[in-house]
Parts: sequence; C-alpha cells; structure tokens
Amino acid sequence: MAQSTVWWLLAGSAVVMELLTGTFYLLMLALGLAAGALAAHAGAGTTGQLVAAALVGSGAVVGWYLRDRRHAGDPSPRGLRSVNLDIGEIVHIDAWNHDGSAQVRYRGANWTAQRRGDLPATTGPHRVVELVGNRLLVEPVASPAASTTDH
Repeated sequence: MAQSTVWWLLAGSAVVMELLTGTFYLLMLALGLAAGALAAHAGAGTTGQLVAAALVGSGAVVGWYLRDRRHAGDPSPRGLRSVNLDIGEIVHIDAWNHDGSAQVRYRGANWTAQRRGDLPATTGPHRVVELVGNRLLVEPVASPAASTTDH
C-alpha cells in the first residue's frame, strides 16, 4: 500500500472520529494528515511527510485555539433570539424564593426563573434574556428602583 493511501486513510479516520465526538480540533488534525498525504504524492520522504503533517496539523490547531480565545467574550448562543424564540419574552414574577429562584407560569407550564447577575429580587414583569438548561434567566423590565418588593 502506498504511503499516500495510509495518510488519506488516517485523515478520513480523523474526520469520522470528529463526526462521532464533535471535537472540532480533530478536523484540524485531519488537515495535517491530508498535508502528509499531499507531501507523499509530491514524492517527499517519510521525514518530509511527517514534518508537513506536524506543521500543518499543529498550526491549524493553534490557529483555531487562538481564534476561539479571541471570541470568548461573544454572547452565548443561548441568549440569541435567532437561536431561541423565548429570548425577549415577558414573564411575571410574583415572589422570589430564598435560593434566588422563582416559579413562573410560561407557555402553559411552570418554569423556574433566576435573576441575571447581581440584580435585586424585584417582583413584576421580567424579560427572558437566556435559557440555562430548563431555567429562564430573567431581568426586570422596569428599572430596579421602581420595584415593589425586595426579598
């Protein structure tokens, strides 16, 4: 079996493993393996193939890692209305529990709501800003100074 065939089989295996695990970095390593295959097609020796695979694969992984770090402050997809139509909807909080949660009736079912950040526990209308698991993360619609009760 030709060396390029081995490289292509390894690259294909990395893509299959990525599809099974969802680890995007395996695709970056698959690029390195494909570079090794292309080096084999170009007639490079085993050392040249390994160097090409290592440089391209590790360069792609490092590049993707740095890209992810730069975009770490981007809003969570859980807080985007284009992803979840519950974002921006209004719920009414009657009372807060001691643990910082509240029970609300929303879409015909009981939901647990939590305040966003360090906002005071106010009653009244609140806007859904994010879904965290099966909990609604909310913030008051009116300013906190206009609250009726503080628990």
